[in-house]
Amino acid sequence: MTVPTAVTEPGAPAPLKADDFRSDQEVRWCPGCGDYAILNAVAAIFPKLGLKKEDFVVISGIGCSSRFPYYMDTFGFHTIHGRAPAVATGLKVSRPDLHVWVVTGDGDGLSIGGNHLIHAMRRNTDLKILLFNNRIYGLTKGQASPTSEIGKKTASSPLGTVERPFNPIAIALASEATFVARSVDVYKDHLQEILLRAARHRGSAFVEIYQNCNIFNDGAFNDLTEREVRETANVTLKHGEPLVFGPKNARKGLRRRAGDGKLEVVPLGDGVDESSLMKHDETAQDPGLAYALGHLEPPDYPAAIGVFRSIEVPTFEDRVWGQIDAARKAKPKADLAALLRRGDVWQIGEDGTIVEIGG
Repeated sequence: MTVPTAVTEPGAPAPLKADDFRSDQEVRWCPGCGDYAILNAVAAIFPKLGLKKEDFVVISGIGCSSRFPYYMDTFGFHTIHGRAPAVATGLKVSRPDLHVWVVTGDGDGLSIGGNHLIHAMRRNTDLKILLFNNRIYGLTKGQASPTSEIGKKTASSPLGTVERPFNPIAIALASEATFVARSVDVYKDHLQEILLRAARHRGSAFVEIYQNCNIFNDGAFNDLTEREVRETANVTLKHGEPLVFGPKNARKGLRRRAGDGKLEVVPLGDGVDESSLMKHDETAQDPGLAYALGHLEPPDYPAAIGVFRSIEVPTFEDRVWGQIDAARKAKPKADLAALLRRGDVWQIGEDGTIVEIGG
């Protein structure tokens, strides 16, 4: 089965616009929340896919991000804590023609929902999974989340967290997601580009979005997003191109260090040019470089944004329907009643007597 394509026949309705995907519900997040930017980005790319509104489904769990289905004029489900990937998997398998999006947060998706998330990705279910990472629990008022940094003082860790944080990119890669990417709420053009690529990918598409919570964790990503540091604090991944970053007058790059092979930052010039740098390969079967890039963080390294991995593998629903089609061909006249009565089966009459009807 294939996803729907754009309607091109004569008399087709006018192309949809971003506003066509906005519901009539009042958007209620805290003023300044990064969720607004992500909502606008998703609404902006949906019309570019050439699908009808009824072909889209947005499914969420619990958390600030999980209000998303209310604000999109599409089909949607607001499910329970952490279970959005499970509900989305069931829907996608039963209706492979639908374009199914999962919206979750670092708390919802990586705590109680962690198991559902990794299995949705390892199955390669054709889902578009957006994980909003603000490194905090926002809806429940500022507790430490699975991505909070060590030492983070919060309502639930007044002396600072002692747990090592999850790395969402590493989890996605280890779970064998076939599309893994990262963007930032305030990088408007980049975010839309990444979302559009995820939307067009066939398989489990995971996008981590760094997102600011200006109430409970304001400035969590200022070391990346402030204009005075943005050029030096980010390396944008581009397939087939060297890993270069920094302002034009002070360009730097990433290469393998002689001896241990670890990534190192080197300034360009004085005999060092782009030919000596690592080239990004998002299609590599070995995710080793993507994994290393996913762990880069300031101040020693730039944070990597862009597509870490994009490979083609048969989807979960294609394989399921392949089995169903094969079974139907092998036994087209299956008898459900005979199946239910197979084995040791009894029927209890009104007078309490037992009559064996199977076995």
